[in-house]
Amino acid sequence: MSDPLAPLRRGPWRYLRDADVLHSLCVTLLVLALSGGLAWLAYLIHVWRTAARSPLKPTRARVLLIFGRRLEGERPEQDYIHRLQRGLTLAREADIERVLLLGGNSGSRITEAKAGADWLHAADFPDHVPMELEQASTDSLENLRHARELLGHDERPPVALVTSRYHLARCLLLARRLGFDAQPIAAEDRLPGHARYRLRMVLESGYLMWIDIGLRWAHLIGHERMAARIR
Repeated sequence: MSDPLAPLRRGPWRYLRDADVLHSLCVTLLVLALSGGLAWLAYLIHVWRTAARSPLKPTRARVLLIFGRRLEGERPEQDYIHRLQRGLTLAREADIERVLLLGGNSGSRITEAKAGADWLHAADFPDHVPMELEQASTDSLENLRHARELLGHDERPPVALVTSRYHLARCLLLARRLGFDAQPIAAEDRLPGHARYRLRMVLESGYLMWIDIGLRWAHLIGHERMAARIR
């Protein structure tokens, strides 16, 4: 049975008990107020540009990191299916070293990564491409931290971040902060224009603003513990 409280245990909400995270949130809200909302607009433009301009295929051989998403029952929902379809196409047509499916339990009986693997195998995923599951994470930051452990801390291969266009800017910021040589790869063929997608981009720009301003503030005041939240 699906857990109705699962969304509150994911994303930024689960970190609100952390004093450093609340500190960064207060600073971000102050910047937002002092800018008259223009700061959010600037991040929204960045999210939109990344979403609109990201390619559909890596420029060189890379490891694919396919980000999961909360399941509907025990199956991938539409955004996740787009990500899996892009990964399947690249595994068949591009020079891919291996695939990592990212995503732990989000309220269903199986993990997002396992549901994604089942979907890919049912779609005849090519046998010559190694596939590995990361099943311990509950958000994008943990996805990338655990992927870094699986890939090894020394001489990590370049990676392609396969996810929905609205999600790419945040994943790219986090990946580069964690030391990845990362390229964003869009799940959808083109940027959708419907209202639900526009709303997701607005929310993503808020998350990105919170992360980026928090990190910049931490470096400005020399707050190492706060800066280490994303490392």
